[in-house]
Amino acid sequence: MAIGSKELRPTELDTFENERLADELKKAKEELFNLRFQSATGQLESHGRLRAVKRDIARIYTVLRERELGIRATPAPVETAPKAKKSTKKADKPAESTAAETAEEN
Repeated sequence: MAIGSKELRPTELDTFENERLADELKKAKEELFNLRFQSATGQLESHGRLRAVKRDIARIYTVLRERELGIRATPAPVETAPKAKKSTKKADKPAESTAAETAEEN
């Protein structure tokens, strides 16, 4: 398995929208800054995490660039279904008119 975060696998990055990728990139860069700071002060416990975060950043940049070039498809935005409104008098009127139309047809 590739080194890096489990939540930033290439297959999962494909499902993220560009805005979410930008957010993940920002988080990864902040983490890399903190890890470098810890390394400079001698407080870093896991040196492998530096490498993993760098690879995550590279993966995100790769996905963004491939989308720009049209190599990788941008995921379709997920549309949320409109919430069902409570029945109002307006909703009741069409039901009455259909009953009246049915009575006229018979």
